Amino acid sequence: MKTQINTLKKLLFVALSSAVIYSCKDENWEPVNNYDAEIGTGENTNFDAITDTYADVSGLPYINMWGYRNVHDPSVIKVGDTYYMYSTDVAFGVSVKPGIQVRKSKDLINWTFEGWVFDGLPKKGVEYITQNGGTPDNSLWAPYIMEVNGEYRLYYSLASNKGRLSVTGLATSSSPMGPWVEKDIVVTSKDDNSIGTNAIDPTVLVADGRHIMYYGSSWDGIYKLELDPATGLAKNAGDRGTRIVQRGMTGGMRNGNLEGPEIIYNAEQKKYYLFLAYDWLQTKYNVRVARSDSPDGPFLDYNGANVNNNIDSAPMIIAPYQFKGHSGWQGVSHPGVFKGENNQYYIAHQGRPGVNSFYMDLHVRELYWMQDGWPVASPERYAAVTQKEIKSADLAGTYEQIVLGYNVVPGYGNEQTSPDFQLSSETILSPNGTINNDPNNTWSFNAPYLTLSWGNGAFKDILYVKYGRDWENKVSSTILFTGLNQFGTAIWAKKIK
Repeated sequence: MKTQINTLKKLLFVALSSAVIYSCKDENWEPVNNYDAEIGTGENTNFDAITDTYADVSGLPYINMWGYRNVHDPSVIKVGDTYYMYSTDVAFGVSVKPGIQVRKSKDLINWTFEGWVFDGLPKKGVEYITQNGGTPDNSLWAPYIMEVNGEYRLYYSLASNKGRLSVTGLATSSSPMGPWVEKDIVVTSKDDNSIGTNAIDPTVLVADGRHIMYYGSSWDGIYKLELDPATGLAKNAGDRGTRIVQRGMTGGMRNGNLEGPEIIYNAEQKKYYLFLAYDWLQTKYNVRVARSDSPDGPFLDYNGANVNNNIDSAPMIIAPYQFKGHSGWQGVSHPGVFKGENNQYYIAHQGRPGVNSFYMDLHVRELYWMQDGWPVASPERYAAVTQKEIKSADLAGTYEQIVLGYNVVPGYGNEQTSPDFQLSSETILSPNGTINNDPNNTWSFNAPYLTLSWGNGAFKDILYVKYGRDWENKVSSTILFTGLNQFGTAIWAKKIK
């Protein structure tokens, strides 16, 4: 079953081949019109122009209109007052040129398409694959961007037609806009029985002078690999590192895909957080988190279990969901976690609308750290909503609430055909402090945390409260909450009246 993963992905990541040049801008663009003017900027943003589907502007003639569209596997870095995003080569319904897509933004809402890192496939990655009997894909996957002493390092993934015959390579530049120079291959994998994982999906952590890459996918989980800080390449040539994460199994089959790691260190929490992508990217794709006191692990889940011991970890902080009046969002993973203004963390990922899972929209959400040190994600996309004091009286009202439950469906694309949408239900926070007018269920508020107590205190949800946009109902500002119950299950809600 695992040998089908790259083949299935290729059906989603179609690209055109072209000669290798190293640049960010494509001087042959023929803009159709200025879509950015339609969306606007800052306080003048026209959110209604940000649509779920975009068939009429998905092709190459409309690249200046892509913005948040055709985004998969985003990696974001903030340089000065600008955010730069690099992502996989994809487009809805059409072939696209390979090279890693580049976008930038001032506000995390309005994005302009800036071109490609490469004008084609990197030469050294192609050579490795062809020398090992494979044909490289005409697309690059899952880049990771970082800055080291004024040098921008961009790691990329190149897969092939042969299972896990893949490479992760490195390109460098003195500017986030390029031009980029291909340095070398960082780590490789072969389509054989050798120990290791698929050499895709890199992320890099700098800790105590060390540079450590975390990468991989289902074949043998997620690995960590020591890099040379001076070059950004493997410290020891040919090294593939050691495994740190592996998923559980049911009936002799893996419970689903495992890929797309993202590692950060939160200095306030004094812990390392490893975000992971679970399940099939077009349907059940979801985000899990593990944490450790050391960059070397062990990384533990919500229940204190080592995520390298063939388990499915918790908490799951983002998963396919559906609020009323909307087709829902599936495929909501491959997280890119980064810091913005005022030490605010964000998580970027793709979102595929329930009406058609081949569209890929950029979602950016705020992350909050709860009192127990676990991160949670906003139930709605970031919209720069003005914040004001929230009092207990403001919380009384009717909410749409989603409990991010989960059903195990072992397998990959052939088995996980359903997104397993988690549906919203109505919850009322009454002014008298009860939930749904039941005296056995009560709520209390100690800003910014809301506590929902169920069954006379037998169960409790601790939730972070903030204003945000209701995207489904096109309401510019409403109260949102997000958090975890005592079992590590994520709870989302938005106030609707």
